[in-house]
Amino acid sequence: MLLAIDVGNTNIVLGLYDGSELVGNWRMRTDAQMTADELALTMRGLLGEHADAVTGISALSTVPAVLRELRVMLSRYYRRVPKVVVEPGVRTGVPLLVDNPREVGADRLVNTLAAHHLHQTACVVVDFGTSTNVDAISSKGEFLGGAFAPGIEISVDALADRAAALRKVELVPPRSVIGKNTVECLQSGILYGFAGQVDGLVRRIVKELSGDGPVAVLATGGLAPLVISESETITDHVPDLTLLGLRLVFERQYAR
Repeated sequence: MLLAIDVGNTNIVLGLYDGSELVGNWRMRTDAQMTADELALTMRGLLGEHADAVTGISALSTVPAVLRELRVMLSRYYRRVPKVVVEPGVRTGVPLLVDNPREVGADRLVNTLAAHHLHQTACVVVDFGTSTNVDAISSKGEFLGGAFAPGIEISVDALADRAAALRKVELVPPRSVIGKNTVECLQSGILYGFAGQVDGLVRRIVKELSGDGPVAVLATGGLAPLVISESETITDHVPDLTLLGLRLVFERQYAR
């Protein structure tokens, strides 16, 4: 079985593949202070009965401190297991049409690979994570660049920290867009505000992609379910997009 490891700024997501089928996935909090031994122990606990069934590993990390420990863990605990860590120089087959290809995060790269694999058309990928990333992909599967915006949770945290009369609220739709109390006003601004932000960015990107055929708009990331029901432009929700991309990269590296 293939173990896919996606280390993000907020969460580490694990996915276990049996061939092309995702048979299990787990989520744990990212801790930049975690050691290689702690990482291995926690992962093994989550995998449970599947821990000894891992025959391949595909991983990425957007957190440099965890990336170092991830490499140590893989060399120490999975020495004989075929593995790939997605970073500059790894063969993915994704052309990077940007000023500095080495700046492109591994998560954006594997999302590009997975989105084009699913649709074979021009795509826009909206990744709702610590930041909200909106990336453009050509009909040929080329990564064209994109836009960053502050993520939902860090925006809510900043608002609660800087405004004395405001606080964190449950992120659910209010009774109406016009809030009747402080909680509803916050919920409206957060949910509908972020949906409007994403729709505005997506529409501008799709306009620049005009002439490249139909454009699929995919949402992924842990916070996507909060917004997709309010978005007018997102056409597809693929929560395991990054895990799929990691599987595809592994298959390219070890293609027979």
